[in-house]
Amino acid sequence: MAMSRREHSIDQLTIKGFGDDLGSAVHSLAEREAISLNQAALKLLRRGAGLSDTPRRTGTVDSSFDHLIGHWTPSEADEMDAALEDFEIIDEAARQ
Repeated sequence: MAMSRREHSIDQLTIKGFGDDLGSAVHSLAEREAISLNQAALKLLRRGAGLSDTPRRTGTVDSSFDHLIGHWTPSEADEMDAALEDFEIIDEAARQ
């Protein structure tokens, strides 16, 4: 039995002709929310289609915590490096 268009899942799609205004909106959203251009484009597509910004997924890793990952200030990163410095020391006596 053939699948209808509604039953097809699109995992990847190339879109051409964004134009300066839409391209700028995608870049602005990505920068403002510290997300990838792909995530920003998907968010705008979902909004334009009248769907929730974040699709509900089951059984997959979601991106709900992306805003917490990899966004330290240089001073926060230095503080963390200093706190972890002792873990870089190898106790040769304990290795044997």
